[in-house]
Amino acid sequence: MVLLVSTLRAQDPHFSQFFASPLTLNPALTGRIDGNFRLAGNYRNQWPTINNAFTTATVSFDMPILVNRIPENDTWGVGVMGLNDQSGNKILNNNFVSLSTAYHKGLDENGYHQITVGFQGTYASKRLDITRADFEDELTSLGFTGVTSEVFNNSQVGINYFDLNTGIMYSGTTNSYNSFYIGASVYHINRPKESFQGGNFVLNPRLTIHGGGFIPVAKWTTVHGSFIHQRQAGATETVLGGAVSQNVKNDEDSPVELYGGLWYRFNDAIIPYFGLEFSGLRLGVSYDFNTSSLKTASNSRGGMEVSLIYVRVPPDRTDRKTRCPKF
Repeated sequence: MVLLVSTLRAQDPHFSQFFASPLTLNPALTGRIDGNFRLAGNYRNQWPTINNAFTTATVSFDMPILVNRIPENDTWGVGVMGLNDQSGNKILNNNFVSLSTAYHKGLDENGYHQITVGFQGTYASKRLDITRADFEDELTSLGFTGVTSEVFNNSQVGINYFDLNTGIMYSGTTNSYNSFYIGASVYHINRPKESFQGGNFVLNPRLTIHGGGFIPVAKWTTVHGSFIHQRQAGATETVLGGAVSQNVKNDEDSPVELYGGLWYRFNDAIIPYFGLEFSGLRLGVSYDFNTSSLKTASNSRGGMEVSLIYVRVPPDRTDRKTRCPKF
C-alpha cells in the first residue's frame, strides 16, 4: 500500500485515452460533434497483477439540441453518462450518473471558431463490500483466521452525494480541414463530503487543462496530437502524445482510417495506441507499460484500455462538414 500511494498520480478514475472519454474530461465537450449524436464507451483494467487494483468502465451519450432554433453557427449540447469504478479487488464499488450540458457559441460568420461553457451534475453512490476485506485482527501467527471484531452498520458501508463540475473550451479551424482546441475543467467544485465514518473529509477539486488538434500532412495522412495536465490535492498527472492516421480506402466521403501512436504519462508509463475508424465508428486500444518504480510489483504491466465511439451522421446530409476535437 505504501508503494501504491507513493506512485499514484491521480485520485479520480481516469483514462489513458482521455480523448476518447469526453464527458469525464470536460463538460464543455458535450454535444461538440459532427453528427446527430455520439455514443461512447470505455473500459480500463489498471495494474491487473496487483489483485485487480482498479477497473473502470463508462458509457456516455450526448447530442446537439434545438438545431433549428438557435443561430446557425451555435450548438447546444446535452448528455448523460454512467461510470462504474471498482477498487481493491472490488472491495470499494463506485457508481456515478451524470447529466451535462454545454453551449458552443460561434465567433465568426463561417463557424470556424467557437467558445464553449459547460456544466455537469453528478449523483455518486459508493459502497464497501466488507466480506471481501481483511482486517488487522484477522492476522495471527497461523495466518488469516477470517474472524474480525470490526463491526459496521449500514451507514458505514455506503455513502451518496451530489457533485458539480464545469468547464470551458475554445475550438477552431483555419480551413475546415484542420482542427485545434484548448480547454479547462474543474470537477468537485462544491467539495462534497466523502467519508464512511461520518467525518468531515471532503473531495478536493480536480483541475484539468487539456488541448489538441489534427492537421493533414498528405492527401490521405493526418497527424493528431493532444495533452492533458491534471491536479488534485497535490497529486498531478501529465500526459502528452500523438498519432498518425492513414485513410487506407483513399475515399474522402467514406474513409477507413487506421491509427497508430504513442502517449507518455510523465514519470509513470509509456502508452502505445492503435485505432480503426469507419462509418462513424472509432475503436481504440492502448496499453500502459509502467516506467515508474511500481514496475517491480506490476511487472511493467500498467493495464489494458479499450474505447469505442460512434457518431451518427445522416447518410443523406447536405450541410458542410464540421471539424470537431478528436484527440
